[in-house]
Amino acid sequence: MDLTLSDEQRLLRESADRFVAETFDAEHRKKAANDPLGFSPAIWKQFAELGWLALPISEAHGGLGGGAIEIGILMEAFGRGLVSEPYLATIVLGAALVAECGTAAQQQAILPDVADGSLYLAFAHAERAARFDLAHVDTTATKSADGWRLNGSKTAVLDGAAANRIIVSARVANANGASGRLCLFLVPADAPGLTLHDYARLGGGRGCNLDLKNVQIAADALLGDGGDALPAIEVVVDRAMAALGAEAVGIMQTLLDTTLEYTKIRKQFGRPLSANQVIRHRLADMAMQVDEARSMALRAALMADAEPVARSRAASGAKAKIGKCARFVAEQSVQLHGAMGVTEELDIGAYFKRLLAFDALFGGSAHHYRRHAALSGRAQA
Repeated sequence: MDLTLSDEQRLLRESADRFVAETFDAEHRKKAANDPLGFSPAIWKQFAELGWLALPISEAHGGLGGGAIEIGILMEAFGRGLVSEPYLATIVLGAALVAECGTAAQQQAILPDVADGSLYLAFAHAERAARFDLAHVDTTATKSADGWRLNGSKTAVLDGAAANRIIVSARVANANGASGRLCLFLVPADAPGLTLHDYARLGGGRGCNLDLKNVQIAADALLGDGGDALPAIEVVVDRAMAALGAEAVGIMQTLLDTTLEYTKIRKQFGRPLSANQVIRHRLADMAMQVDEARSMALRAALMADAEPVARSRAASGAKAKIGKCARFVAEQSVQLHGAMGVTEELDIGAYFKRLLAFDALFGGSAHHYRRHAALSGRAQA
């Protein structure tokens, strides 16, 4: 298998690395943390001008038709700069769900606006009782005379407060209660009955919890033809985990580079820390963990369009392994920096927090080891 990047992919990596290095410094992150949105709308517009928002969107809808590899290249660069812009929420999750489930009219109405940066999306799916089970949804959608009525609650909605429209998953109810059909609905952010509880996420960015109490939406708010949306949700979440894995690799590489440089200049007993053989061994272990994580993230990206069981196994395998590698690299980096590693004066603490948040998104390592084992059993059956 040829894993060499194409000329276009190399240019994307070079431009993304350069833009992130020039823009996302510690001062910028402080400003973003104090912004009610958690990011800069001006920089989001720059993302649109650079073509990054259009990257995975089809050419028929004003996009560039990129795939999981291109998204991974971009997300790794984002990891290096701890980018807090809602790329995962709007592009990797929201736009992908519209592309997977939406009707031709919905795609034409939504995706070009996403590509030019004028429309923000969010995906509200997780619920407290679900424990990362994508099929567990208690929120209900009841057909009414003039549309749909939604009731329920959602948690951990990435960048929900910034979204113009929120894609909400719900089970369609009938006279006897909720059926087995899971559908997606496009809910305006200002819909009556929708309450958002916004909060800062660990490591940057914002999230929110949603309460939906008799939220009335129009009939055409149903995304797609009303068929079961669970397969599409699984596809999009698996691809999102591959993208998150690439972002984690960028964070880990930055921690390794920063720690290596620090051990060269930090002296103890008149010698640099890096002169100590034990320290060298720990740095070598960190480097191996970064390489293993990069390989798993690449495998998940390469399998993003494979058949469902193989795709999900690759995504869960990457999430589990990268989570384990990320914790090791983060802890070693903090320890080798000493007590300074957890202070606000150094960036190390911010990168450490983002990796902790990565491990929790869409389920931690333990959850995905179990999911991978279950999928392996299905593959052998």
